[in-house]
Parts: sequence; structure tokens; C-alpha cells
Amino acid sequence: MSWDILHDEFMKNAAAAALLAGIACPLIGVLVVTMRLSFIGVCISHAAFAGALAGLAFGGNPTLTALIGSLIAATALGPIADKGDFTPDTAMGIVFSSSLGASFLLLSLIPGPKTEALGFLWGNVLTVTRGNIYLLAGVAALVTLLIAIFFREIQGVIFNRELALASGIPATAIFYGLLICSGLSITASLNAIGGMLVFSLIINPAAAAYQLTYDLKKMFVLAAGFGILSGWAGLAFSTVLNLPTGAVIILTSSAIFLIAALFSPKKRRFRPEYELESSNTN
Repeated sequence: MSWDILHDEFMKNAAAAALLAGIACPLIGVLVVTMRLSFIGVCISHAAFAGALAGLAFGGNPTLTALIGSLIAATALGPIADKGDFTPDTAMGIVFSSSLGASFLLLSLIPGPKTEALGFLWGNVLTVTRGNIYLLAGVAALVTLLIAIFFREIQGVIFNRELALASGIPATAIFYGLLICSGLSITASLNAIGGMLVFSLIINPAAAAYQLTYDLKKMFVLAAGFGILSGWAGLAFSTVLNLPTGAVIILTSSAIFLIAALFSPKKRRFRPEYELESSNTN
């Protein structure tokens, strides 16, 4: 590989996209992992993919329609769970199956070759545009800002949602905010990582961070660090080995999780899902 490629515009865009997706997705992932909502990434990513296909099928902007699809799915999950008296997992299963059916239907309606449609499924960080990067940057900044502002409320909801609600913390609003931020992060990462793989970038770095600490602040920092490392290392490996970038990024994040799990300092006994550290309660 010639090192001159590192100075090419598309490589700079790819590195920036890997950095920003590596921040936005794992930050959401920490909330998803600690709240035991891991299926949410699969659910909303397929809704975003269905939205992108709708844009391609009917002549719309696929990024915009992907955003609409993901937000519809995100805002539908809460009411389905609440009105139907279901658990969030059941509501996610309903939305996921609906999104999957819509995706197959819309894929059949797209005329001609399906190359662009499959691009949204698998993603390609090497083809991201400046517009994609601006979107990713906005989402990463928004997610980071919201987590910083509402950290204590989020901490209370993770510790015990019912107790947080009884204490006056708007647990339902925080849950809806998580769903919407998930939709934004997934949509922004769709071109770079792909709808089929983006949920892994949400889960793997956060799960790796969870193996190393119970401190929520440290978990956010570690997850973002692992996400960035996954993005940049995956980009480098895929460029050198001429392999699909999105897939290599995800496999890199999986390897990081395995290493973290192997060397996890946590005791192998039952622990509560989340423990409040004294440094977080001061």
C-alpha cells in the first residue's frame, strides 16, 4: 500500500467518519447495554434501512428517509410497549419484523440494479461524503452533550427505573430520548457502517467497556475509546488487506470485546447490573 493514499480526500473523510461513528454509537451503546436493551440497535437499524430503501424506491433522499424511518421506529417502540402492556423486547420484536417485511417489499420496488440499496445494507466508509461527516459530527456532539447534561438522571434510571420515577426523575422521557438518539446515531452511521452491521458498533465497544468497570463515567470514556480504536484499526486493516471496511471494523470491535472479557478484572460472581460508585454520587 502506498502511503500517499493517506493524503487522499476520501481517506481523510473515512478517518473522520470512523472517528465520529466510533464516538456516537458506543455512547448510545453504554445506555443500551446497562439498560438491557441490546436488541434496540438491530430493530432501529433495520427501520433506518427500510427508510433508505423507501427513498430509493420513490425518488426521495435516502438519508432523509432513513432518518424518518428510524425516528418512526424509535417513537413507536415506547407506545407499543406501554399501550400493549408489553416488555420493550416484545415491542422491539414487533417493530423489527415490520421493518424487515417493509425492507423486502421496498427492495423489490427499486428499479434496475440494487447496488445503492445494498450499499446502505453493508455500508462503505470509503465513500462517505462531507455531508455524511457533518451529519455524524452533529449527532456525536448532540449525544455527548445530552449525556453530559442529564448524566445524573441517566444514572438514576439505569440503577432502578421505578425508583427513579418515584424520585421525580423523568424516566420515561429519558427512555424516549435514548430511542431517538439511537435512531439518529444509526442513521448517521448508515453510509459508513451499514444497516446490517451498525448495531454491532453500538454493542461491542460498550460491552467491552462494561467488562472493565462499573463506573458509568469511565464506561462512557472507555466505550468511546474502543469505538474510535475499532473504526481506525478496522479502516487500516481493510485498506492494507483490501477487505470490506464495515465488516473489518465490526470484527475489530468484536476482538476488542473478547480481549476485554478475557482480561476482565471483575469477580466471577453475581453482581448487580450497575453499581453506583462513590465518585458518581458526590
